[in-house]
Amino acid sequence: MQIKNVFIPILSGLALLNLGGTRKTEQLAKRPNIVIIMADDLDSRQLSCYGGKNIQTRNIDALATEGLKFDQMICSEAMCVPTRASLFTGLYPMRHGSFQNHKPVYDTGMKSVVQYLNQLHYTVALTGKDHSTTPRSVFPFELIKGFEPNCVSETDHYELNEVRNFISRKNSDPFCLFVMSINPHTPWTVGDPSAFDPAKIVLPPHMVDTKQVRNLYCRYLAEIRQLDNQVGEIRNLLKETGQEENTIFIFLGEQGPQFPGGKWTLYDNGLRSSMIVKWPGKVKPNTKTDAIVQYEDITPTLIDIAGGKPIVGLDGRSFLDVLTAKSNRHREVAYGIHNNIPEGTPYPMRSIRDGHYKLVMNLSPEQPYYNRFMMNPDNKKSYWNNWLELSKSSPLAKKLVDRIVTKPALEFYDLQKDPNELNNLADQTAYQQLIKKYAQQLKDWMAQQHDDGTAVDRVY
Repeated sequence: MQIKNVFIPILSGLALLNLGGTRKTEQLAKRPNIVIIMADDLDSRQLSCYGGKNIQTRNIDALATEGLKFDQMICSEAMCVPTRASLFTGLYPMRHGSFQNHKPVYDTGMKSVVQYLNQLHYTVALTGKDHSTTPRSVFPFELIKGFEPNCVSETDHYELNEVRNFISRKNSDPFCLFVMSINPHTPWTVGDPSAFDPAKIVLPPHMVDTKQVRNLYCRYLAEIRQLDNQVGEIRNLLKETGQEENTIFIFLGEQGPQFPGGKWTLYDNGLRSSMIVKWPGKVKPNTKTDAIVQYEDITPTLIDIAGGKPIVGLDGRSFLDVLTAKSNRHREVAYGIHNNIPEGTPYPMRSIRDGHYKLVMNLSPEQPYYNRFMMNPDNKKSYWNNWLELSKSSPLAKKLVDRIVTKPALEFYDLQKDPNELNNLADQTAYQQLIKKYAQQLKDWMAQQHDDGTAVDRVY
C-alpha cells in the first residue's frame, strides 16, 4: 500500500486569521503573551498536584494553585515526534504525516502554529528540544539558544540570557514562546537520585517491582525535579521582566515514561498527559476540569486567544470556553494511535476513550509486542530480562509481562474502577454492546483519517 498525503490544504485558512480592520492598535497591544513549557516523557501522575507520592513538584504545584488543571489531557500517540507535530499543526498523526516516531510531517501545503500566529502579529519562538522543527517551510520558529536541544544528552546545562532578551524586546509584537525541556527523557543522568530512597518510592502498579527498577526510578524522579526547577526559573524570569501579568503560562506533560506500559503504548501511562494553564484575570485560580482535550486542540486555542478565526480543516478545536469557565466539556472522546516501527517490530494499535471507558484494538494480536529500547534480549543488564526470569516463577510478574508482550485483539477498561488498566473486560458479556459501539466509532474515525491500520505500520 502506498501512503498518500491526505492533508487537505488549509492555506485558505490564513485569510481568516486577520483581526479585522476595525480593531485598534491599542487593542492589539493588549493581547497576552504566551509561554508554553513542555516536559519530555513525563509520567504526569508523578506530579504531586496530580496525586504523585514520590516527589513534591513545588513549582508545578504552585502553578496549579494559580491556574486551571486539566485532568484529562490526552495524547493521540505516545511518542515525541507525533505528539509535538500534533501540538504544532492541530492535526492527528495520520494527517500531518508523523504517524511513526521520527517520521517527518508532510511538507506540501502544511502549516503550523508559527504561520497562524505570525499572521496575527505574534512572534513565535522555540528553545530546547528541537524535534518537529523541520522542514523550516512548515515550522519556521525563531530558534533561541538556552535550553538543551538534544533529548538524549547526558547533561542539561541551560542558560536564560537569550530567553530573557527575547521576552524583553521593546516595542515588539506579542510573543508565543515554546520552552521544550528534555526532562525526564532517558538517559536519566541529570539531577540527584540520592534524594530519593529506592525502598520507599511507590512504583506504578503495572510495573514488576525489582531493586533494579527502583534504582532506575530514582534517577527518573531526579529528572522530574530538574523539570520542576525549570518551570520555576521561567516563571521567575517573567516576573523579573515585568511580563507575568500579561502572559498566559501553560505547562504540558507530553507523553508518558520510557518504561513498559508507558511510552509507545496506548495505556494511560503513555497517553494520559497533564496541562495547567495560568492566565491572570481570565482563568480562575486553583481550579480543575475533567474536560477531555487532546494536543491537536492547542493550536486552535492559541489562534482563538490571539483573535483569529477557526482554521478550516484542522482536527483540533479551541477549548477557550473551558479556560474561561463558560463550559466544562470539550471532546466527547479522545483517540489514540500507535505504529511501532521504527522503535520495534510492526505492532499497530488504535484506541478510543471517554471519561469512563477505553477500548484498545490491537491490529496484529498474533504477533508479540517488541520495543528495541526496553526489551532487547542482548542487553544483559536490562531490567526486562530480569522481569522475564521472574515471570517464570511469579504469577504476578507473568501477568504484567504478558500484558505488554501478548495482547488480545481487544482490550476494554473501566477507567474509573481500574485506572491502571489491569483488568481487561473485553470478554465479559455485560460490556459487549458498549464495545461494539466504541469499536464502530473508532473504525469510523480511522476511515475519516484515511488510516489503513496494519498497512500503515511498515518501513517507508
